[in-house]
Amino acid sequence: MVTIDTSTDFGKRIAEQLEKNECMWLTTVDPEGTPQPVPVWFHWDGETFLIYSQPNKPKLRNIANNPRVALNFDTDEHGRTVGTFIGSAKVDSSAPTADQLPGYIDKYRPELDHLAYTVEQYLGEYTVPIRVTPEKLRGW
Repeated sequence: MVTIDTSTDFGKRIAEQLEKNECMWLTTVDPEGTPQPVPVWFHWDGETFLIYSQPNKPKLRNIANNPRVALNFDTDEHGRTVGTFIGSAKVDSSAPTADQLPGYIDKYRPELDHLAYTVEQYLGEYTVPIRVTPEKLRGW
């Protein structure tokens, strides 16, 4: 399990990003060994990330073949705010749906509205929960 030391500037920034950022980059590895980063919405519960995917996406096939993943936030324009979680991912069929996670729909409602997506459309399309368990946090 990753511990975020909020007594440091780095830890404070990561904690703030986990709370406020809407998007992270999930990097999986394809069968040829090529990293495949994709932006994802996420829920952080203090120990694991929960990400919802549409079925039959490359990231799901990549995770099935190699569960090792990385999650990172965008950096600032100078590349000075690096934070990367390294861990393992798996499809978690026991996970709640997005509307059962406290605050998840509220967090993403503005973006759903911007995309002209209803909550029902999102819940109907993003049906595969991916649980990422971070083992390491690195950055500066």
